[in-house]
Amino acid sequence: MAPKTDFPPVRACLFDMDGLLLDTEDIYTLCINMILEKYQRPSLPWSIKAKLQGRPGPAATKLFSDWAQLPISHEDYIDQYYKLQAQHFPNTRALPGIQTLLNDLGRTRYWEVKREKESSSASSSQNGNNTDSPIQDRLPHRVHIALATSSHESNFRLKTNHLTELFSVFETHRRVLGDDKRIPPGRGKPLPDIYLVALKTINDSLPEGEKPITPEECLVFEDSVPGVEAGRRAGMRVVWCPHPMLKKEYEGREAEVLAAQTGEAGDVDVHQLGEINDGWGDYIPTLVDFPYEKYGIIIPPVEVEKEPCMLEGGKLDKDEVVQVVESATAAA
Repeated sequence: MAPKTDFPPVRACLFDMDGLLLDTEDIYTLCINMILEKYQRPSLPWSIKAKLQGRPGPAATKLFSDWAQLPISHEDYIDQYYKLQAQHFPNTRALPGIQTLLNDLGRTRYWEVKREKESSSASSSQNGNNTDSPIQDRLPHRVHIALATSSHESNFRLKTNHLTELFSVFETHRRVLGDDKRIPPGRGKPLPDIYLVALKTINDSLPEGEKPITPEECLVFEDSVPGVEAGRRAGMRVVWCPHPMLKKEYEGREAEVLAAQTGEAGDVDVHQLGEINDGWGDYIPTLVDFPYEKYGIIIPPVEVEKEPCMLEGGKLDKDEVVQVVESATAAA
């Protein structure tokens, strides 16, 4: 089929975390292989790891246990696994390009602040204007961001307590974790619920007068195949930036991955799947030098951060950092 090209500009970016923002996938593999080696079992192959990525912990653990057949109880395995994670996750780092990408998207707040300032000074002349016009939609605009990770609260803190500045760009109410009560049991990735909830957190907190963001105006950033499927099932555009070994595992099947047609979720909600080469998904090998223009995103220059209107708004960002630090201290 001919790929769709007439997309509206992206107004929201929704991010996975493990293997996308952070280098945790190799740490997961290290911890698992240490246990496998202890019991003389073969190392975890990427054909199995690919199925574990992006899924909620319980679902991933069951898939792994069925394959590994370890001579220990489930409880013993979990105990050893979590102890190894506690040792290694505090060493996580942001993957290449992530800091710049998040900073750039955060700086698009300038367009919102600037427009509010202009509106307040010329409100009388704008009365009756249609703010939903195509011209208005194509103007530089703020890109809202949210986090959508299968990691549960405790694991999220373990991976991010030392990265509070990096994660401060995600407002607390716009973080959806794997144990979020708004996600029904059994509805984790590759089903779409987590991304639909993430979008709702944005729409519920938009500035007054800003129209709700539609799924078509969202861009999901994922590294895992189940995660790509979740984004596509949510009716959103998807960027797939996989680990090089995962990409190798799906060599020749990239179009299936981007169309969510790998069968990761079985026969559930098959009407939500995409079509091969339908234009809704893109493979990008690295998030360094992200092509914003392709998605209708305009990044203001770094210099705008020094403008008074941005410095005033920056107080909220500082409060957010303090809030994260206080939460991390309380959880420790």
